[in-house]
Amino acid sequence: MKKFFGRFLAALVFSCAAAAPAKAELFDLTEFYLDNGLRVIVVPNTKAPIVKQMVWYKAGSVDEPAGKGGGAHLLEHLMFRGTDKVKDSDFNTIITDNGGEMNAFTSRDFTAYHEFVDVSRLELAMFLEADRMRNLKITPESFEKERDIVYQERKQVVENNPTAYFGETMRRNLWQEHPYSRPVTGMPEEILNLKLEDAQDFYQKYYAPNNAILVLAGDITPAQAEVLAKKYFGGLEASETVEAVSFPVLDKVSVTKTEMKLPQVNVKRYVKSFVVEPFAKDKERAFALMVLSAYLGEGETSKLYRRLVEDEEIALAVSTSYDFAGRSYGTFSISVLPREGVSNQVLEEAVDEALSEAMRELDLKELQRVKRKMLAGLVYLNDNPEDAANIVGALAASGMSAEEIAAYDQGVESVTLGDLKQAAGVLAKSVSVQGILSPKQEKN
Repeated sequence: MKKFFGRFLAALVFSCAAAAPAKAELFDLTEFYLDNGLRVIVVPNTKAPIVKQMVWYKAGSVDEPAGKGGGAHLLEHLMFRGTDKVKDSDFNTIITDNGGEMNAFTSRDFTAYHEFVDVSRLELAMFLEADRMRNLKITPESFEKERDIVYQERKQVVENNPTAYFGETMRRNLWQEHPYSRPVTGMPEEILNLKLEDAQDFYQKYYAPNNAILVLAGDITPAQAEVLAKKYFGGLEASETVEAVSFPVLDKVSVTKTEMKLPQVNVKRYVKSFVVEPFAKDKERAFALMVLSAYLGEGETSKLYRRLVEDEEIALAVSTSYDFAGRSYGTFSISVLPREGVSNQVLEEAVDEALSEAMRELDLKELQRVKRKMLAGLVYLNDNPEDAANIVGALAASGMSAEEIAAYDQGVESVTLGDLKQAAGVLAKSVSVQGILSPKQEKN
């Protein structure tokens, strides 16, 4: 199963009382709430008889108690281990035998489960997902088995992967004492010390309709979705109100530099990450950062790509990204894959100068070009129910209302030249970490 969140964010760079549906335009989406607090978002698409179902829980690794790292990720595994009605691993078998696909991922802030099925099998997928929302049965045998799988996965994905180890070190330096510094996978000793009761407690506290978002994208009308949502999810009991996590405030002047040389690394990598506000904390600034990322390093027409790859031929690849979906902070990152033989000093100076030049050359014409490109890409979002479900779910989980999701294009269009320059200025004053990972045998 895919465990990490953010791949579709790069593509864009709760009441218990029922509310009246809200209609919107960009995704032609409709939103409503069930009496138990479940938020439901429907994105109709009649081009093919298929539907993508996603359930997003507002719980991730930041919600784990101290010393219980990896607990959210382990529970994600256990969610496929059965209920009284669906035994052990039958969930997977039922979906695949009916021609569907399913998966899940855990992030710092959220955990999501999804199925992609023929519309004739949607009710089956909804029954299965609703059943395990409140009726999961964790046996000692399944717990031990999945904990061992998670532990081995940690060793394979991180302990034996120098790039992942480097990234984990970077995150620790960037986030300091903030819970975002903890790996989603948990540390090896934490995983081994997890108890069955830890998984049960996390499940009971966070896995409930009033802490979840159901997204249905595909060949289904809002009226049909409301009938089915009430049928399968409407009878589930809400949990006690989940208290918001209290996050620490980061030191605003912290700038950290990390250089590592590790075996099994074939090419050098440069990464610089900045702590910025997420969409939930500053909506206008978030749109400016999205446009800034597109301007600087998204695609071969971006400023950093042209300067570092085409003009100076220092790099093989350049990219930027803005993760806006955090509940506490967001991150803005620059990644560079330099050509062989480029020293660390030359690389750092080239990146800094390329950034400065990009901001000097930023004018209204450039801004309009970037916004046109971003807005043109939005036209195709409805073509694929999988993309629509992923993106709408991520935006909703990040704190956007239905109206704000629908008006996403207007948020992009409203960004001014001054907004973009202010956003760039924020990066200069942000907590940041710069890292260079090099082959162990390289000489500078």
